[in-house]
Amino acid sequence: MEFGKVSPEELANIDFALPLDSPLTFATLAAAKSSEPMQVHVGCAKWGRKEWVGQIYPPKTKDANFLDEYVKHFDCIELNATFYNTYPPATIAKWKEKAGSNPNFKFCPKFSQSISHIKRLKNAEEVTTAFYEGISAFGEKLGPLFLQLSDNFTPKSFPELKAYLEHLPTDVPVYVEVRHKEWYANAEIRVALFNLLRDLNIGAVITDASGRRDCLHMNLPTPHAFIRYVGNGLTPGDYARVDSWVERIKQWRDLGLQSVWFFMHQHDEQYSPVLADYTVKRLNEVLGLSLRRPHFIETPKNLFA
Repeated sequence: MEFGKVSPEELANIDFALPLDSPLTFATLAAAKSSEPMQVHVGCAKWGRKEWVGQIYPPKTKDANFLDEYVKHFDCIELNATFYNTYPPATIAKWKEKAGSNPNFKFCPKFSQSISHIKRLKNAEEVTTAFYEGISAFGEKLGPLFLQLSDNFTPKSFPELKAYLEHLPTDVPVYVEVRHKEWYANAEIRVALFNLLRDLNIGAVITDASGRRDCLHMNLPTPHAFIRYVGNGLTPGDYARVDSWVERIKQWRDLGLQSVWFFMHQHDEQYSPVLADYTVKRLNEVLGLSLRRPHFIETPKNLFA
């Protein structure tokens, strides 16, 4: 993942402290009512990583069997594959079958780029229908959906965003990520965006990337968090940032958070399982959970046991 990447020299000058929660977040969590315990999910963005062969995938694992192995270590995936192609139900059903060995596993598909980047949400009804028809084959293994808008999708397109979101099906949760800096730099625009999401019961993606601290907006329009964490190759700061996130998630849980989806990214994805494991370990320790940790064939040198 290249988004928010900075040079090693720049890392020392970045303030990685998590910002304070927004008033919207406090209001959302205060209004949340549920007698169920908070659900926590941790995963990565792709299963097709050759670098994980010999790390968490057995030696000589073939590409066709990567998903079979991935589901043994994680309970969800931020499914970027659906961004690049609109898959028919038959293909989706095969993926679902491979995940059958993990009863708690969820696929979290990203909206097709033909919707978000090519059509830019305009006249996208047909391709949106095809997207939903495909992912519906996940059945009970379908998690929330993720709409990522392009870096050049500016607030001038707010009317298109509003119109598109208003017509989405409401039976599957959706989270939205905006990237153009003006969405965050202009306070009036920022408030309008998150209020829209709140009114439509749509979540907001929070992206923690070194070079884009504005995307770390700490706004929860719904009592559900979708966090995309981008590490820097297992630096000490990566672990400290995870610790901060675990503490914030604990605070949100105590205030009323109902679920959290934490997706691990690295600019070099060979390191993602290691930091994901540390994240699960700390969540288990601090929140009293018993989430499954990835199993390493050979303990990585930077793994915090």
